[in-house]
Amino acid sequence: MNTFIIGTGLIGGSFAKDLKRLRSDVKIFGIDTNDRHLEEARALKIIDQKSSYDELHQAHMVIVSVPVDVMVEELPKILDAVNDDAVVFDGGSTKSLICKTLIDHPKRRNFLACHPIAGTEFSGPSAAIEGLFVDKTNIICEVEKTAFKLQERALELFQQMGMRIRYMNPEAHDKHIAYVSHLSHISSFMLGKTVIEKEKNERDIFDMAGSGFESTVRLAKSSPAMWAPIFEQNRDNVVETLREYIHNLQEFKQLLEKGDYEGIFKEMDETNKIKEILKGIPLNKK
Repeated sequence: MNTFIIGTGLIGGSFAKDLKRLRSDVKIFGIDTNDRHLEEARALKIIDQKSSYDELHQAHMVIVSVPVDVMVEELPKILDAVNDDAVVFDGGSTKSLICKTLIDHPKRRNFLACHPIAGTEFSGPSAAIEGLFVDKTNIICEVEKTAFKLQERALELFQQMGMRIRYMNPEAHDKHIAYVSHLSHISSFMLGKTVIEKEKNERDIFDMAGSGFESTVRLAKSSPAMWAPIFEQNRDNVVETLREYIHNLQEFKQLLEKGDYEGIFKEMDETNKIKEILKGIPLNKK
């Protein structure tokens, strides 16, 4: 099975590793604007050979894992180049604009809009992890617009990789993901910014940082090239979540200013229910 990975970083590389483990007949072709990534991916045996759009007509499956602003530009070209029997799916963290962009494409039936909710704060081929997607949720949007035999090909792979499948419309996906993923990344980036600014005056602040700080600021190590376009494409939903988040921070600040420690305890006690909501979700799930 000829599989093309467009974007040979963490997500694309992890798909490639699982494909090699699960499918003895697979041949992985890599496409990336970063030639160093391609060389690294080949050296790590993530891909079998470098390729280009000119060879996409050979593909049985195409996995697109690039920043979402690039995705919007490139997916129409990728669909133009594939044959009628190829399934193309993405791993983008926003779905509405991507689905709108492809709504009238002649090969819309070849595309499956996906978002596997998995990853780490690291990037590049060396960050790829075999088994990254085990027990992770893969959200699929507008499945009815994909040819049945092609969606079945992708779904069989997802199930073999151990993913949980959820179906959702693109607008609902972008609204919900703003709360559970995009807001947490902004919080991490801004916590890191706050500490960096404070560190200018107190150089020993990082010596005092414990595991709580490390885990909270972990996502601030994520790639700005990936996340800035996500915030742009999901701006309205992200602004709404930020408005609510800032309101809660302001209320907490007011409780401190008033010395209402009983109120602070109540706020934290009520929020402890998040433990039950998140029960059973792997710690590295984003």
